[in-house]
Amino acid sequence: MELYGILAVAIVAEVVATSALARSAGLTRWGPSLVAFAGYGVAFWLLSLALQVIPTGIVYAIWSGLGIVLIAGVAWIGQGQRLDAPAVLGLALIVAGVLVVNLFSGTVGH
Repeated sequence: MELYGILAVAIVAEVVATSALARSAGLTRWGPSLVAFAGYGVAFWLLSLALQVIPTGIVYAIWSGLGIVLIAGVAWIGQGQRLDAPAVLGLALIVAGVLVVNLFSGTVGH
C-alpha cells in the first residue's frame, strides 16, 4: 500500500478508536474499550510506517488535521453533536491548511 494510503488507514483507525473511546464510559464498558485499544494500536503502528518516509511535521499535520475534521463529522452525524458556523469555518480552514501543505509545500516528499 502506498504511504499516503497507509496514513489514511491510520487516520481512520484513530477516528474509530476515538469514537469507541467516547462510548467506553471511562473504559468501564469492555466492548468499546477493546475497540479503542485495538484501533489506537493499529493507528500508531501504521503511523510509524508512514513516519519512516514522510517528514514528521507533515505526517502529524495531516494526521491531526484530518483526524479533527473526521471526528467532528462522526460526532455530528453519529452522536448528534451540533456544529455552528464558526466551528464549520474552523474545520474548513484546517482542511485548507492540510491541502496547502500537501499541494504547495516543498517539504512534502511526494
